[in-house]
Amino acid sequence: MCAKVEYISKTQHYLKVKKPLLERQRRARMNKCLDALKTLVAELQSDDAILRMDKAEMLETTIVYMRSQAVCKLKTAWTSPPMDSFCNGYMNAVNEVSRVMAATPGMSVELGKSVMSHLGVEFNRLLQHKTQQQHQDTLSTKSHFPRPVSPASSGYHSDCDESSMATPVLSTVWRPW
Repeated sequence: MCAKVEYISKTQHYLKVKKPLLERQRRARMNKCLDALKTLVAELQSDDAILRMDKAEMLETTIVYMRSQAVCKLKTAWTSPPMDSFCNGYMNAVNEVSRVMAATPGMSVELGKSVMSHLGVEFNRLLQHKTQQQHQDTLSTKSHFPRPVSPASSGYHSDCDESSMATPVLSTVWRPW
């Protein structure tokens, strides 16, 4: 008595054997990644309560956390670095002016003192402007992030639109020309 051998097509084999196996592997990978994400967010937030949440709650909490981090980074990017780099550049320029004046033969000491004291006063004004801007940013509850206003801005309307002005541009800006 001959045994009847059944042949199944590749498609039937895939549907019966391979697809369920691949789906289990995909779910296992997703669960492993979700567990890693859960642990990471719990560490970053210093909150172990997230470890007891189900997957959906954990993902929602993670999204809220990531958005808050993105908001903090955007706010910092819009306010702090441009002014810091401007102040650093300003100090480099002041140092260069001082070096050139010291190396120039016949330079008037009074003129050198006058120029350097003026540059120092302007630098102090920039620092005050920077601290005022940071203070206003911390008090601000607006959801949009204003563009930083360069101290070298001319104050003309074409430099930036009125709705994006973070602070008014001072009208008495010293210009070397």
